[in-house]
Amino acid sequence: MDNNFYCVIMAGGSGTRFWPMSRAAKPKQFLEMQGTGKSFIRLTYERFTAFIPRDHIIVVATDRLGNLVREQIPELAEENLLLEPYGRDTAPCIAYATYSLLKRNPQATMVVAPADHIIMDSDIFEAEITAALEYSADKDVLMTLGMTPTRPDPNYGYIQVSGGRLDKEGNMAVKVKTFTEKPDVELARVFIDSGEFFWNSGIFVWRAETIKSEMEKHLPEVTRLFSGWENALGSPVEDMFIEKVYSDCIKISIDYGIMEKTAKAWMYPAHFRWADVGTWESLYNNMPKSDDAGNIFNSTNVLSRDNAESLVISSDRNKLMAVCGLKDFIVIDTEDALLICPKSDKGVKDFISGLAMPGYERFK
Repeated sequence: MDNNFYCVIMAGGSGTRFWPMSRAAKPKQFLEMQGTGKSFIRLTYERFTAFIPRDHIIVVATDRLGNLVREQIPELAEENLLLEPYGRDTAPCIAYATYSLLKRNPQATMVVAPADHIIMDSDIFEAEITAALEYSADKDVLMTLGMTPTRPDPNYGYIQVSGGRLDKEGNMAVKVKTFTEKPDVELARVFIDSGEFFWNSGIFVWRAETIKSEMEKHLPEVTRLFSGWENALGSPVEDMFIEKVYSDCIKISIDYGIMEKTAKAWMYPAHFRWADVGTWESLYNNMPKSDDAGNIFNSTNVLSRDNAESLVISSDRNKLMAVCGLKDFIVIDTEDALLICPKSDKGVKDFISGLAMPGYERFK
């Protein structure tokens, strides 16, 4: 592995759509939901340490989550934990990581990945991430890994590539024609039917110098706040410097801020099994079913009758859950909150918006 290869794990998300399991004090990426005994972020870290040196892995999280990162990845060096004072979405997060890496190694090429993906086929994952790193190391490109879409999902970004969708066995980088972040269902269906689009996995690969240049070109309102980073980062004044940057910084994703604007977007077709589990419904779609009716239970202590395609999860696996007559529902039980509602993403999102009402803040 090239000594200039690094990994940045983004772990600052709030995971609000996984309420009530995911809370402000312990969001989704720090939870165990796959039956492995390990949280999403722990699995992500271990996935990358298989082929990237530990001292080349950086985790970016908000300050209030710092102790959770330290608890779940105790071997992470303190200088490799970058703490944001406030969540400002992925573009400022990546800017902070990029300038930090450039201070350490101006030749750095980095893979940037969220902390909460489900990734299977680890051998394929390692081979394809390595290939994307090697391709990007000596080229002026912004690479994203593209996944073959299986449904018109409005929760993903869509990538149109030159020459249309590649053969599924294809294994080469291609130029991106258009990059559309989270279209509505109707437009997503048009994209899929055209045969020209991939899903954006949210995993990016690029040279630190290339993303720095493109951010300074397309997001000067963010990068100008980092003026003076060469002296501030890695010094005793770093915390004060970053506090000032984030206090004045806009909230914007790397997708909207850069990938939809840049002329340097490329895509590497990925073939490992992947899921961006941003909602309860997406988790349901990517977990093995517990019975022939398509239900999922996270415990053997479930008394089920006449249920179909429902998700029943309890934080206390010793508690008996008795569920009857539900179809396409979710039942999420925690120590202080119980959610019962239809499984659709929109239904859950609209329903839990009520947590913003007076009197419910303590349950967020």
